[in-house]
Amino acid sequence: MLEQFVTVLPGTLAPALLVMVFSVLLGIGEGRDRPRSSSWRLIGLGVGVLGALVFALLRATVIINRRTMVNYPTLVACVLTDLAAIAVVLAADRLVSDWHRHPWVMDLANALAALAIALTTFRALPDVILQLTAFVEPGEPVLTSAMLLRALGFLLGLAAAVTVAAILRTMHTSCPRIAFRLAALLMVVLLLVRHIVALVALMQTTGLVLLHGWAFRVMALGYNADLTLVLAQVLVFIIPVLACLVAGWRMPVTGASTAEDRSHRAFRRRALASAVWSLVAMIGITLALTVGTAQAHKVPVLSPPERYSLTADTATIRFSQVEDGHLHRFSYRAKDGTEMRFIIIRKNGAAYGVGLDACDNCGDAGYYEKDGKIICKKCDVAINLATIGFKGGCNPVPLPYKTGRGAILISTADLDALSSHFKS
Repeated sequence: MLEQFVTVLPGTLAPALLVMVFSVLLGIGEGRDRPRSSSWRLIGLGVGVLGALVFALLRATVIINRRTMVNYPTLVACVLTDLAAIAVVLAADRLVSDWHRHPWVMDLANALAALAIALTTFRALPDVILQLTAFVEPGEPVLTSAMLLRALGFLLGLAAAVTVAAILRTMHTSCPRIAFRLAALLMVVLLLVRHIVALVALMQTTGLVLLHGWAFRVMALGYNADLTLVLAQVLVFIIPVLACLVAGWRMPVTGASTAEDRSHRAFRRRALASAVWSLVAMIGITLALTVGTAQAHKVPVLSPPERYSLTADTATIRFSQVEDGHLHRFSYRAKDGTEMRFIIIRKNGAAYGVGLDACDNCGDAGYYEKDGKIICKKCDVAINLATIGFKGGCNPVPLPYKTGRGAILISTADLDALSSHFKS
């Protein structure tokens, strides 16, 4: 669940924030007294979502196996529309203040905003949508508690992004407009930086540009810091948070009349509430994208090897030591000096899975146990318990063994013969 949550959340934050920002800066009029283009931004969001769904479907079915042919032109378009979006943010106040005289200018601003929303959504959502294909692990039944938890993580990530954008939006009625516009400007600039870095990295990969020295280091730093840039897009709204706090505290609780008193108190409550909730949302996003991401991507540590009886020709492991149905790891130094590991797990009844802590595909990365499953540390594939002890796929390299005298008996000659699996 956590893995789906921390993948979906950063992928949906940028579109959610962009929609929110333009709804505030370009939102004007009610009913018939609204620009004819006021719905274009929502249409842009719909087009972006639909395009992302189609692209994700084509990728999932391997109809498109070279994403460069799509990513390159869309990234170029994203950079250009981001620049146009920055211009719209800077001119927003003048656009909405006198839009009746020049409605076509407002239409142009909404069209540019809709295009920016559509392209940003198209760029951000395919990887989010492809998380849907990870709900069911290979070999698992469709309806399991694990699948439901993954689905819940997906939905929570989507809901968190929308909720955060909605909470941040509440500040526009309480803080000075310039403070909100400055935060919006910084958010769009950071989005531009992300798109430029992704474009340059793609051009470097395909050989269209060849960066060296400091230029390559800057590009690599920006590429590796994408999650930090996503977080920064949220944290720039600390500017209107502070402005709301100042406006709320400075508002006098008494006025010239009772009605004005109530108005002042209501404004103060609204300003402080929106600031506090926005701050809570930012703290939550920060924890999710730092602590949550680190926890979800934590590299598993292999359990330490257990002790067992070893003679010149036989390794002996008592049944009582491995009969609990959990993974047990053992180490062995081969005659050629190689440090080896092998694993034993009771499968059912008197059947045991015995093999090297290595496979033909992933080498000696090893296996670990999580939620009752045996998982390859390198490729994260869950191994079918019944197939441990047999060749194929990512299964542990089978290790011959015998049973007798209440123990599993493994010949040291068989271990020595397989030492090459642990040589780098």
